[in-house]
Amino acid sequence: MSDLPGALLAAKAAGYDHVIVDGTVIETDRVRLPGPTPGVDLWWSAKAHNHGGNIQVVSAPDDGWPLWTSDVRPGREHDSTALRASGALPVPADWTTEVGEILTDLGYEGLRDQVTIPAKRAKGGGLTLDQQNHNRTHNPLRAVGERANALLKVTFRALRNVTLDPWKIGQITKAALVILHTEHGRTT
Repeated sequence: MSDLPGALLAAKAAGYDHVIVDGTVIETDRVRLPGPTPGVDLWWSAKAHNHGGNIQVVSAPDDGWPLWTSDVRPGREHDSTALRASGALPVPADWTTEVGEILTDLGYEGLRDQVTIPAKRAKGGGLTLDQQNHNRTHNPLRAVGERANALLKVTFRALRNVTLDPWKIGQITKAALVILHTEHGRTT
């Protein structure tokens, strides 16, 4: 599936009541490019402690099968910023209105009005009983999405460290997704 509306349509046809969005950093080397802030490298990812590109992955809720991957964004971008920049946000809004939820981790806190995230503990405080119950339900459902990232990186050695132009990481990931779907004969 190369486009997000098609992937979500397939998920809807499969009867999924939610999908999972999670970001992963595909490491790269041979790159050093100044970012918008002086002294900050555009491709340096604090998440990976290495240079890399941020890829957003939508996965199935039952087994974490990857359904869609975004174009690459520089590694310094936060998951919520990368998802916004991918142009994917209007599409999940339609999904949540018609079908169900989009589960994410706290990396998408700025998108709380569009996705479902776990409750965050206030600084110096704790979680209410309702928040704890929400997290107990949310976290195991969302954790399945981690498998999609692992499946792509473990299956395709090329996604462990891309030595080409980092802007090509998105195309490489999309090609890996097509190969994965073809080899396993599935789309959802």
